[in-house]
Amino acid sequence: MAEPRLLASAAVQSVAGYAQDIRSGNHRLSADEPASAGGTDTGPSPYGLLLAALGACTSITLRMYAERKGWSLGTVHVSLRIFKDDGSDRIEREVAVSTPLEETQRARLADICERTPVTLTLKRGAAIHTVVTANAS
Repeated sequence: MAEPRLLASAAVQSVAGYAQDIRSGNHRLSADEPASAGGTDTGPSPYGLLLAALGACTSITLRMYAERKGWSLGTVHVSLRIFKDDGSDRIEREVAVSTPLEETQRARLADICERTPVTLTLKRGAAIHTVVTANAS
């Protein structure tokens, strides 16, 4: 059995109220809840970050695929929304490119969207193992 391969890591620390400082690799981000949910809106909500991750993965994967095929996509724009409905979640994703596409290209890109790494992780679900300690610093 192969060793698990680390894909990414992140560390999140509370700042004040619901505001969070996020470190992932060499990057710093913020997360918070909107004022309507008791936060101070200093960053995207956790669901906003989830959608951002899915959108970024979609755009990057499409760009990689198109480059291998020699297709020009121009600007890739991914719009996402998440809904909760009677206990189930639904994400709507719309992808637009700034160059004209043939119908076969459009169909292939739609298929690729359904198989991006983050899309597959969300669709399959990921096991989450949690350990709680009292050593926060």
